[in-house]
Amino acid sequence: MIVPTLRRPESLERALRSLFAQTGVGDQLASIVVVDNDPEGTAAGTVSRLSPASPCPLIYRHEPRPGVATARNAGLGMTTAPLIAFLDDDEAASPGWLSALLTAQATTGADAVFGPISGRVPGGTGWATAHLERFFGREGPTSTGLINDSYGCGNSLLVRATALLGIAPFDARADQSGGEDDALFAALRARGGRFGWAADALVEEFAPPHRATMRYALSRAFAYGQGPSQTAAKARDWAGVARWMLIGAAQAGVWGLAAIALTVIAHPARPTMMDRTARGLGKVFWTRGFEPQFYGTRELARLNGLTARA
Repeated sequence: MIVPTLRRPESLERALRSLFAQTGVGDQLASIVVVDNDPEGTAAGTVSRLSPASPCPLIYRHEPRPGVATARNAGLGMTTAPLIAFLDDDEAASPGWLSALLTAQATTGADAVFGPISGRVPGGTGWATAHLERFFGREGPTSTGLINDSYGCGNSLLVRATALLGIAPFDARADQSGGEDDALFAALRARGGRFGWAADALVEEFAPPHRATMRYALSRAFAYGQGPSQTAAKARDWAGVARWMLIGAAQAGVWGLAAIALTVIAHPARPTMMDRTARGLGKVFWTRGFEPQFYGTRELARLNGLTARA
């Protein structure tokens, strides 16, 4: 299992303790790799303190170059396990999480298996609470089986031989914006890979206060919207790029008008319309100059700013 982290000691401890509590996996849990993506190596103390409680080797890897793809690649370099489970440092796994992922992979033969996520946001988010909980969550089929679409890398199990090719399968060009998993899974699909769903592999994701806002959620929605156009561009499918841009323009126009109308009357559905509008705009404005920056040096600068003000 690989857990990337960037200066979130309390959240990292919650994630690790949830992994220590996994049941029904026996000796299938070979190791837990924590990749500390903070140049200052601030997670070392947490890992050292919790190591005696781990049911398997708890491995610490310091990767001082901030970036989500670089961190994931560094974690892969610390283990030779044929199956790799990913849990983000803002998540906590249910006790049967890993067992459910392993069972789903064995029964479906999928190259990448995903599970449901229950979003948790702090108090004070008001009219946006329900939307934000859905946004940070993940829903899927009610039963385990093969699925057509992929999801994010958090709460996933990947077959190394087929899904994680080479020594650096995650594209480091996505270090600051994210989306490294989208590119990975698009390539897997192109190779004929299969995706699976583990209905019982439940994870909770705890959104920190600075992310539990509509501004952040809409920025992420915009970035998600960029995905189809960017994938087509990487494949030099310019007809596909044009098609996605036209779809996005139509979505932005229709949903944008709906968002304005629902905002005027303070309708509960207005966050959903705003989200759809942002995703449509992302398909239109898909080039790198418009990419929002969420990770790596941008997040580190935010954290350093908080430290400076403290």
